[in-house]
Amino acid sequence: MIGDVVGKLGRRTVAALLPEIRRTRGVELVIANVENAAGGRGLTPQTADELFKAGVDIMTSGNHIWENREIYPVLDSDAPIVRPLNYPEGTPGRGVYRKNGVAVINVMGRTFMGAHLDCPFRGVDAALSDLGDCRIIIVDVHAEATSEKIAMGYYLDGRVSAVVGTHTHVPTSDTRVLPKGTAYVTDLGMVGALNSVLGMETAAVLERFLRQLPNRFGPVESGAAVLNAVLIDIDDESGRARSIERLDREVA
Repeated sequence: MIGDVVGKLGRRTVAALLPEIRRTRGVELVIANVENAAGGRGLTPQTADELFKAGVDIMTSGNHIWENREIYPVLDSDAPIVRPLNYPEGTPGRGVYRKNGVAVINVMGRTFMGAHLDCPFRGVDAALSDLGDCRIIIVDVHAEATSEKIAMGYYLDGRVSAVVGTHTHVPTSDTRVLPKGTAYVTDLGMVGALNSVLGMETAAVLERFLRQLPNRFGPVESGAAVLNAVLIDIDDESGRARSIERLDREVA
């Protein structure tokens, strides 16, 4: 699973590195968080297609998926793109994608996220009740608070194959298999500019912190890049994780 893809540089980095990773590591399924793939905020049909062609199989998202309304019809289609399931009823898209005995769930945390959402824990419970035919279940928890992500990991331990965190763009070093067989990491990290603030323009971000005034900033689209991801090995029969390891790359 690949961390938040940020802007054009993030998309180019996925296209440059993913084919070799798939080939050399025997990867069977690639999932990427793409809520920042188009200009640093949101997703478009064109950028989604670009990432599918690069080798991404299923896309997850988060609170920025709504930035470009042209993606809404795609979210309502059969495309393998999910948005957090705990948004209100009637929101475009779906929070679960399932195919061939594999399910991917996207859920968003509530702590520090500034959105009025349904309970993510109970939301995943409801989703799991309809996934009895899926042996492999992977959950993307898009959240700010590390405690909320860790709590979700233990809450789902033994009931899903993996719980991975996204949103903060900073890779964490706590990859492990929890006691009941669920692979876990608090945050995957990102794919984007190495010399940046979470993939975004450093000078513009610093101006906002220093002046406390609103300003516009976008992603850094050139220079050195980083790809943060994890590689998870899951037993097909039991659905339990055998291992999880960080898979991080840099490109000059």
